Amino acid sequence: MHDTKDLQSTNVHIKVQNFGPIEQAEIDLRPLTVFVGESNTGKTYLAALIYALYGSFAGFARFPWSHHDVLDLRLTMRDSQVYAKDEEIREILEKLWKGELPYRFSDLPQEMRVQLQSSLNTSEIFSSQLKRCFDLGSTSDLIRFTSSPDNKMKVSLEVRERNQTFWSAAARDSGLGITVKGTVNENLIICPEKMDLPKETLGIEDFESHLRQYIWNGKKVCYLPAARSGLMQSHSVIATSLIEHVTRTGLEHLPEVRAFSGMIADFLKLIILYNKENNASDEVIHVAKALEDEVLCGEIEVNRSVPNSYPEFLYRPWEAKRALQMSHSSSIVSELAPLVLFLRGIVQPGDLLIIEEPEAHLHPAAQTRIAHILARLIRAGVRVVITTHSDWLLQQIGNLIRQGELKKLGKNSAESESWFTKEEVGAWWFHSEKPVAEIPFDRIEGIEPSDYEEVADRLYNTFVELERQFLNEEAAGKNE
Repeated sequence: MHDTKDLQSTNVHIKVQNFGPIEQAEIDLRPLTVFVGESNTGKTYLAALIYALYGSFAGFARFPWSHHDVLDLRLTMRDSQVYAKDEEIREILEKLWKGELPYRFSDLPQEMRVQLQSSLNTSEIFSSQLKRCFDLGSTSDLIRFTSSPDNKMKVSLEVRERNQTFWSAAARDSGLGITVKGTVNENLIICPEKMDLPKETLGIEDFESHLRQYIWNGKKVCYLPAARSGLMQSHSVIATSLIEHVTRTGLEHLPEVRAFSGMIADFLKLIILYNKENNASDEVIHVAKALEDEVLCGEIEVNRSVPNSYPEFLYRPWEAKRALQMSHSSSIVSELAPLVLFLRGIVQPGDLLIIEEPEAHLHPAAQTRIAHILARLIRAGVRVVITTHSDWLLQQIGNLIRQGELKKLGKNSAESESWFTKEEVGAWWFHSEKPVAEIPFDRIEGIEPSDYEEVADRLYNTFVELERQFLNEEAAGKNE
């Protein structure tokens, strides 16, 4: 299975203030990040913010640039009179070719540094992503709902490794629109190894190719919304052309029409255009098969009656003679079918997968098995964020952490793909009118929030009181 060392070494730190229902939150994305707590406290808001940030900054990699940024850089360098003869570029490439390392961001020509750093000042891009994801006309609408409208909304993102920050970005909105300013660490290492290029061909195209190789990770984010069960049953009636026009941007001329959020629109497009042959990963497909075998007890089938038509998704229980339509299957099938499909043909190692309430409509036993699926995804190299209300799921995640800690001690030699270390899991508790707080793993308590125990205590005390009343009534009846 995939080594998760890369996921653990690069730390993504996100801090928000006055963001929707969230007064204050400060989190680190782990290989598995869990948002748990009361309803309407901001779990989905923070998950959607992560989706918007990922789309705005080409992911959360060591280098915050997309292939478009690199291409723009090449075009700028080619058109610039300063670099008309590629002399400075050749000097850079010769240094790299000779293996004079490390080569840092500060070693790039100033014009390059300015352009690459300016690509982090993504006010317009981030604003568009937020409005699309939250279906808003203005980002100022996200300023904390329960406080004064003149409060400032603040969002900061920092990508780092141990004590070194690679790059960071800070956004704020005081009611007049969002502004973003990003910074790249001057000591960020651009080239970790000697370049293998023929010396006589060194030029701007070679340098662009080098940058593309090292700084563009090509990873993506996928979002499975809470409404996925209903969407799976109705997706066939929605055409791709319609999806393109049901986000807020596409409906600006029809403001009275309700729009899909960006995550739901993206989810529907992936389902409607689904093709399991697209860059499938054997490691992740293995997890999809386990989900079918151990939770669904059947197979999700993709049927196209006509070539290039929209797919129909069916469920065939093991040993059944015919497959069932999603609308004729149980809610657990339509709930988990999208996850199976995403793992078969969309999600790859290194991607970020956000799942709202993976336990929805599942029996408690099935909820515990979902914890094993999440662990296998982490072992396959996929980074996962979930929102949940499930005590069963949290308890099983706690058990899998205990199993992983025993493996580190050499006390659990069983070959298993389902385990976490405590460093791989971050759980964050959302609570009304309180800052979001981390739930540290405890070997006895696991990662459950304290209010779960309070609910259990109240239920038990109510039971004791009602039982006392029953006994009193029975005793009174005997005395009569």
